[in-house]
Amino acid sequence: MSYCVNPSCTQPKNPKQAEVCQSCGSRLRLNNRYQPLGILGKGGFGATFGAADLSVQGNPICVVKQLRPATDDPQVYKMAKELFEREANTLEIVGKHPQVPKLLDYFEQNHEFYLVQEYVKGYNLHQEIKKKGPSDEAGVRQFLSEILPILKYIHSEKVIHRDIKPANLIRSQKDNKLVLIDFGAVKNQVNSIVVGKNSSQTAFTAFAVGTSGFAPPEQMAMRPVYASDIYAVGVTCIYLLTGKTPKDLGCDPETGEIVWERYVNISNSLATVLKKMLEVSVKHRYKSTEEVLDALAMTIAPYEEEMQQGMTTMITGINSSAASSYQTTGKVSRNFSQSGNTYISRVNRADRPSTSVEKGINPAAANGSYNLAQSKSSRHRNNGTGTTTTFNNTSLKKRKKWKEKTLLEAYQKGRRDFANQALNELNLAKTFLPAITCY
Repeated sequence: MSYCVNPSCTQPKNPKQAEVCQSCGSRLRLNNRYQPLGILGKGGFGATFGAADLSVQGNPICVVKQLRPATDDPQVYKMAKELFEREANTLEIVGKHPQVPKLLDYFEQNHEFYLVQEYVKGYNLHQEIKKKGPSDEAGVRQFLSEILPILKYIHSEKVIHRDIKPANLIRSQKDNKLVLIDFGAVKNQVNSIVVGKNSSQTAFTAFAVGTSGFAPPEQMAMRPVYASDIYAVGVTCIYLLTGKTPKDLGCDPETGEIVWERYVNISNSLATVLKKMLEVSVKHRYKSTEEVLDALAMTIAPYEEEMQQGMTTMITGINSSAASSYQTTGKVSRNFSQSGNTYISRVNRADRPSTSVEKGINPAAANGSYNLAQSKSSRHRNNGTGTTTTFNNTSLKKRKKWKEKTLLEAYQKGRRDFANQALNELNLAKTFLPAITCY
């Protein structure tokens, strides 16, 4: 299928081999090279299309952004064209970063400007959260470790993105890395000049740049600074943690700050960093990505300490609770592992002899120490007295003591349930294990 990019066309869809639109008669191919296949999105500045590059073998897909300055004034059009070309050169430099789409081409056709950029296949962070649910602290720290270096490079090239939000961050299917898309520098400045020339308002009051809720006050007032992008990254972090947009969260009626802390469960160290990223006043906000990265580096030790304390408390509580339950009632509650057949069976001293050995029960269990065995190697026999005895070839084997390295290797191989291992003697600060669960 071919798609007509004429904004006035009422029937833009055309057969694949068509050269002109069957509805409005406009030429379909752009710059004698790009064949639009469909629309990806549109707004006040123009529209974005998916297109096939017919000049390259295999006709790879690319993204074509159409910019339409709505003016008949030749002088304004000339200024808009000069600004467009200057900003296209800037995007060409920014696109050299591996996590920013490359600028492949730019041209003018029928008094409209076009940018052609690399197509990135993948899901954006908004789609990821909708599909998988909110992220945890480890996920947000990982996100910051990816986005801040990208932002550092962009700012070093004197560019302010001005529209950082989950929908503009794509997780590439090729290498699973984040890619920052949709730079607003060209469309915003072109349209700001046009509006300023054709109305009683100035360019600084007539066109607010950015997305409401993600853009800070100074940016909405058309005075963006590098710290404006840092604010937007902070709001994006809150969205990743809560799955809620700034509109859903609400704000403090006295300060105008986003109300978010009640919805998250994160360490005090990360909360402190996010608070400063989200300062309404630029004066109190981080001024550069380096400042944020330095602040995050200082929170690693406190974060790992909090994580270790939490896990140690959890594991100690599990062991104490299990021992107390067995000694007072003679029962051990059933505990199923997510990984397969390993479990502890229920035993009742009042009903069965204390010498009975069941699946996965070690005689040492009376002292609160449990050795879990794999049920596939067990055999059962009824001796005619009503007592069932289970013989397990592995139940009496001594468990191998785990070290920090063993835990890390198991985690990297995909294991997530460590309830059956005695981890309370390990130094968990040596193993950074996000999303670990112990039951």
